[in-house]
Amino acid sequence: MATTSFPNLFSPLTMRNVTIRNRIVSTGHATVLAEDGMPGPRLNAYQAEKARGGAGLIICYGSAAVHASSPAFDWGGVELYNDKVIPYLINASAAVHKHGAKIFAQISHRGRRGGSDLSWTPLLAPSGLPERVHRETPHEMETDQIKDVVKAYGKAAGRLKAGGFDGVEIMIGSGHLPEQFLSPFSNKRTDSYGGSLENRLRFSFEVIESAREQVGEDFVVGIRIGGEDERTKGGLTRADQLEIIEMLEATGQIDYLSITGATPEYMMGQSEAVPAMWFKTGLWVDFSADVKRVSNLPVLIAGRITDPMQGEWIVSENKADLVAMTRAMIADPHLANKAREGRVEDIRPCIGSNQGCIGRLFHGKPITCIHNPVISRETELAVVKPAKGEKKVVVVGGGPAGLEAARVSAERGHSVVLFEKKAVLGGQITPYTRAAGREDFGAITIWLEEQARKLGVDIRLATEATADSILAESPDAVIIATGSEQLPPDIPGAESGPVVTTEEALTREVDWGEKVLIIDQDGHHKGPAVAEQLALKGSKVEVVSDLFTIGEDIDISTKPLVYQRLYTNHVVLSPNTEVKEIREEQVVLRNIYNDEERTVDGVTTIVHAGLRRAQDDLYKTLKDKVADVRLIGDAMAPRRIHDAILEGTRAGRAV
Repeated sequence: MATTSFPNLFSPLTMRNVTIRNRIVSTGHATVLAEDGMPGPRLNAYQAEKARGGAGLIICYGSAAVHASSPAFDWGGVELYNDKVIPYLINASAAVHKHGAKIFAQISHRGRRGGSDLSWTPLLAPSGLPERVHRETPHEMETDQIKDVVKAYGKAAGRLKAGGFDGVEIMIGSGHLPEQFLSPFSNKRTDSYGGSLENRLRFSFEVIESAREQVGEDFVVGIRIGGEDERTKGGLTRADQLEIIEMLEATGQIDYLSITGATPEYMMGQSEAVPAMWFKTGLWVDFSADVKRVSNLPVLIAGRITDPMQGEWIVSENKADLVAMTRAMIADPHLANKAREGRVEDIRPCIGSNQGCIGRLFHGKPITCIHNPVISRETELAVVKPAKGEKKVVVVGGGPAGLEAARVSAERGHSVVLFEKKAVLGGQITPYTRAAGREDFGAITIWLEEQARKLGVDIRLATEATADSILAESPDAVIIATGSEQLPPDIPGAESGPVVTTEEALTREVDWGEKVLIIDQDGHHKGPAVAEQLALKGSKVEVVSDLFTIGEDIDISTKPLVYQRLYTNHVVLSPNTEVKEIREEQVVLRNIYNDEERTVDGVTTIVHAGLRRAQDDLYKTLKDKVADVRLIGDAMAPRRIHDAILEGTRAGRAV
């Protein structure tokens, strides 16, 4: 596919004195990569890799803090309320400019979003009303506090300019402080900052004016406004948002509009704000098209835009002027260059799982990607170095760990053979592509296989490797990625009961009966995925777990949606519960805290989402027979996909 396939996506756009080389944007997002509130080498390398990969505009930091009353250190973010940040900003802007991209930063005060248990100062908000997600009651801002915060926005913008940035984006929406003033749902004030829409807009007007005063006329000032509809009683509607946009544009102080949808003020809004794989791609494009009809400013649209073809269509149809491909460039920072060069098939796809990016952030962990281990490790892994000499490498196992090890080994110049005992690749990924809404997981296997084959990996399917067959290849190095197997449940009666694994429940074409009980010891997506799939097939399903919640380890950006899908399909969720005994068509359950028992009759199938055991026998056999034998992925210790692929890439770089 030639570059001319994307003539609109790769056309430049000028705002004030800033010309952006193409329409592909990485929008502001938290990363948990800042060091003591400063953008250090690790964060700079993360941003610069997208610039090196061809993006037109990098918007950094995901709501960098403008004021000490709303610090960013709980998200590992950047704090812009002290001049000490300026030298760090100079380094950050230079790292991006080196590769030809422009750099803005998103600034904000989160108001009542968050908690005071790190700063030990009360949250500030227009009114003393808690947000339903974070739930802490804030202090109603006094007029002098409002003026102080407004001034801080301007100073933060000025520091960005002093740091060599090209622009600033002010977070007006997404439940942050300006939107808290805007929404009658959260603003109950009776002074000049409350009541009428004009009064509720006053804070935003003053913030924009403060920023413009500090940066002058030769600096881009944009706003990010979210939530086509707050979907809350008394909240902002789509019509309100369009009117607000018109009034903000009329100030003449702003240069572009960044549009997204949903507000994370409520639990389902957490999922809609960063839409996972169950949502359609480009789900907020219709709203940006409406914005284009009322605005003359360039419009940037965000919301699960996953590939350059979609981006080209959005720009060509005048739905927006700039396209946010943020998570798509987390999956592949070189998306833009690959598209421009006609190598679309080489783009590592974003599957929208959220497990490696936004999902980790909600647990206070640094960003990565579920299947791109380079992310947040750019200084270590961004460059694949050629091998000093060609070796014969044998990889055993065609799951994500083995495929990545084979791919990287071959990319470095080695001759690689991969043995997979099944007729298909993918390991544990493959069964879960059969679950409702999780088909996109298959893209991980497809990409890894295509890249490995393109690099010349000899993939031998339906071929079980033995010590003798491996040694017959005369390998210089062997990488064992034989995965894991599920342990049977340690429950009286399980050995004779109708117990199957989650993989069997998804792949065997049988009727699992009227009543299914799922034992969830995994605490992640396996149990809920199977529960939904079997409920859709007509079974009555109950999920039991001894953890506090079903899917205990699922992050807040996807858990509300998972629960919505389960409850919509009438799945019964029973946390804090263990299976005491399995009888014929009967299961005895026990509450683990008060020992109360209940019996479930008529159970036709029990699905066990259980603990797993590493399959490392082949490694133990070979480790003294080949000079270089490496054990990776679940064969080392059963964990998640990202662990497997990370160990695969490190093994492939080390042999």
